[in-house]
Amino acid sequence: MFTGLIEHLGTVSSIVVDSSGATLTIADSAVILGDAHIGDSIAVNGACLTVTEFDAVERGGWFKVWLANETLERSDLGERKEGDQVNLERAMGAHVRFGGHFVQAHVDTTATVVERVPDGDSVRIKFQLLEATPERPSLLPYLIPKGYVTIDGASLTITGVEDATGTFSVMLIQHTQEKITLGKKGLGSKVNIEVDIVGKYVEKSVVAALGGGAGDGIRALVEKVVEDVLVRRSGSAAV
Repeated sequence: MFTGLIEHLGTVSSIVVDSSGATLTIADSAVILGDAHIGDSIAVNGACLTVTEFDAVERGGWFKVWLANETLERSDLGERKEGDQVNLERAMGAHVRFGGHFVQAHVDTTATVVERVPDGDSVRIKFQLLEATPERPSLLPYLIPKGYVTIDGASLTITGVEDATGTFSVMLIQHTQEKITLGKKGLGSKVNIEVDIVGKYVEKSVVAALGGGAGDGIRALVEKVVEDVLVRRSGSAAV
């Protein structure tokens, strides 16, 4: 589990892709490797990855992770190049303040930056989601103004949603622009998106309740309430 509060910007020093996946090496990462172990989870641009090798000193501290084909298909990590910066966050410790929101670092899809508008020291950024398919339904139902979204691993507040165009927006204050990669991404750049998991659970619970199965009891309760209201209204009309 992660918070979406980026700890550090690492630098891609190597990426080797083959038919079974890819090995990604990230340097300049000593800041987050002081307590590292093989097998630890680190979110890289919002994707939860397992540390397979690391050295906390050489090249400013580096670590390696393996990217499965599923990760390459769901995220933009396979498109990273040597020298690119990436957002890094270690898995959340039980002793720390929880400052962001519940982030699994399981990337749902990618989106594209389609607009950047300065607003004083801040900047408003609009994103275009991938077109929905039967295999990957639209994520728009999980995006609401003032709700949460994870973009490249950073927990951000949604400022606007346009269902008709499949777009949504966020605002970055100056401090945030300097601390995460999104502050430097231009028009046409791809970003990793993870929607708030709470919305997913709520949707599944409601669908189950209205569709039968485990939700039959809830549905029966709702029907009983509706029936009682109609009976009372009918009685009042008769008087």
